[in-house]
Amino acid sequence: MKNDVVETIVGAAVITLAVAFFSFAYNTAGIGAASGGYVINAVFGSADGVSVGTDVRISGIKVGSVTEQKLDPETYQATLVLAISPDIRLPEDSSAKITSEGLLGGNYISLSPGGAEKMLVEGGTIEYTQSAVDLMSLIGQAVFGDKK
Repeated sequence: MKNDVVETIVGAAVITLAVAFFSFAYNTAGIGAASGGYVINAVFGSADGVSVGTDVRISGIKVGSVTEQKLDPETYQATLVLAISPDIRLPEDSSAKITSEGLLGGNYISLSPGGAEKMLVEGGTIEYTQSAVDLMSLIGQAVFGDKK
């Protein structure tokens, strides 16, 4: 009987630690409600390599994350919803592109602030976007040449 009580206490402690760990990871990853900031949209022809939680960076510094992905059923373009830190204000003519951290690294959204006087508002859309480069098709073109 004494062993059952000890096993129950150890099991409860393990479950409590696991819940605390996952809660901490969720909140510090910047994808939960604690991420704060304001939301903007960016429409891409292709969002390959991007998922919810992907970093949004300016000059290599993380300023937000992707919170949602949607497909526009009329244009078949990918709309990414970005949560941006509240202390970062972006001009209306800012641009966004999907870039890679390196040859084998993951993708992230790189924002380039524009020079407009007017700033993007909550729910605004970044007009100038560039989709990810398809590395495999580039390698195929280099190896097999252009078929024109």
